[in-house]
Amino acid sequence: MASAKNATFLFNRNFMEYHSDRFEDFSLMVYKDEKLYAVLPANKKGDTVISHQGLTYGSFVLQEKGKLLAAFEAFKAALEFLYTEGIKTLDIRVIPTFYNTLPADELSYFLFKANATVVKRDALMVIDYENKLRFQKNRREGINKAIRNGLTVQIDDNYEGFWNEILIPNLQKKHRVKPVHTLEEIKLLASRFPQHIKQVSVYKDKKIVAGTTVFLTKTTIHPQYVSGNVDKNTYGSLDLAYDFIINHFKTDKRYFDFNISSEENGKHLNQGLIFWKESCGARTFTADNYVVETAVYKTLDLSLI
Repeated sequence: MASAKNATFLFNRNFMEYHSDRFEDFSLMVYKDEKLYAVLPANKKGDTVISHQGLTYGSFVLQEKGKLLAAFEAFKAALEFLYTEGIKTLDIRVIPTFYNTLPADELSYFLFKANATVVKRDALMVIDYENKLRFQKNRREGINKAIRNGLTVQIDDNYEGFWNEILIPNLQKKHRVKPVHTLEEIKLLASRFPQHIKQVSVYKDKKIVAGTTVFLTKTTIHPQYVSGNVDKNTYGSLDLAYDFIINHFKTDKRYFDFNISSEENGKHLNQGLIFWKESCGARTFTADNYVVETAVYKTLDLSLI
């Protein structure tokens, strides 16, 4: 994965294995001249292979030296292998392009050639640091409010305080759900990837009032979890948290990913989230999810490209 042009640390086995008991792994490795050329992190569910249900995004991962025509043959070989293994469909999420270190739209083209069906298209709100917009007035007012209220921000290891006092109660109250990662899991992952996973906590009088668990890739800053207590609007704690992580980690990054702002497989937009993220200077990227029949490998012909 270190030499891939369209992968992040989420595809590392040390990350994926934390929830191996929940999925039937069916990850593929494609070789060219006896050297690893491409990888598909995936799991199996019935006669479908999915890339990968336990990850935020998937994709057909190619090495930096990978070229279009050879990548096409690798994709076709993967479909043929799946077909011979009794897999009828491949459900594949294309990694958002801003996570790539080099142009890597080969998969989208291959899926078009394979008559794949788009089953989901999410709208993601993203800041481009090379074309950064200012926080709008309401966001700047929130930051100033936080400063007046004496709030402070720290990078620390207070996952326990954030999970138990802020994140879990908020998700339970608002959505009746739990975080994707348990406290034990996120602490384990943070210990395995200390340069990629950071906990940022906001305090008032030494009491945690908000926080965000940040995932850092080669190109992108992504707050995996963000939450504040009931006084977040009064104190401006989330504005302060976002302002900190947007600016503190940006040195070698190109993008800041606020995550998706669409629901029901992209059919509906969460207008409140979009308004808030756009007021921080974010604008829209999309991320697609395709389903392709594996039998199509029989008609995929390189000469037709």
